[in-house]
Amino acid sequence: MDNQQSGNRAEDDGQDRNICEYVYIFFSLLCMLPLLPLIPVLTLRTVQEYERAVIFRLGRLVSGEAKGPGLFFIIPCIDEFKRVDLRTQTYDIPPQEILTKDSVTVAVDAVVYYRIQNAISSLTNVENVHLSTGLLAQSTLRNTLGTKSLAEILSQRDEISDAMQASLDQATDPWGVKVERVELKDVRLPVQLQRAMAAEAEADKEAKAKIIAAQGEQDASKALKHAADVIQDCPAALQLRYLQTLNSVGSKKNDTIIFPLPLELLRTMMRATPTHAH
Repeated sequence: MDNQQSGNRAEDDGQDRNICEYVYIFFSLLCMLPLLPLIPVLTLRTVQEYERAVIFRLGRLVSGEAKGPGLFFIIPCIDEFKRVDLRTQTYDIPPQEILTKDSVTVAVDAVVYYRIQNAISSLTNVENVHLSTGLLAQSTLRNTLGTKSLAEILSQRDEISDAMQASLDQATDPWGVKVERVELKDVRLPVQLQRAMAAEAEADKEAKAKIIAAQGEQDASKALKHAADVIQDCPAALQLRYLQTLNSVGSKKNDTIIFPLPLELLRTMMRATPTHAH
């Protein structure tokens, strides 16, 4: 019985509201009769291609979809409409101080690209859709990066951006918002950590340079050994090398020229020199 009575009361309230609404509309139209030439100015509204109009009649949402683009009608003094921009919006997330998983404090900022895909939901389900989306983006950035190490933040930017975009898109769907893209802009490290990373990178470069120099010395030694083996097998090669050296020295303007003597000549001279007994 109670349920039946409450249902009957709800029906009565709905009927009363409809009657009041019709009465307001009737008196509004009656008041507009003297202003008949101005009716197009008072009742016609336009919205752009990228806009939609959500109409409220006596505080209640008019059934149906949002109006636009183009012309639509309203009833003066009764209807109120809100314009909703459907173009892609950008929100710059200010730098957020984040403690990473490996206990490093970094400052990270990002940018979020989003658009309103349901004009009615963006007005009826949230008070300020742009402010709410921005605050949610800030908290999502902190929560996502708080589970990552510094190395992961620096090397996995695309994966982090995709994870943030999916999380934001799911959370803002009841608000009629579609998050299209999230981009990490800058990761600022503490000054001491920057110096330590710079010193580590410099040491790594020096180590690689020493390894390359040592490899070059080893290759040069192997080449000299191979050349010595060739000259030892062919004595005429030594004479040719000797003549090439004299030619290159003679082509330059030098005050002093040193002629090296062949080792065979020195050995012959040493054998011919008598030894004196003491």
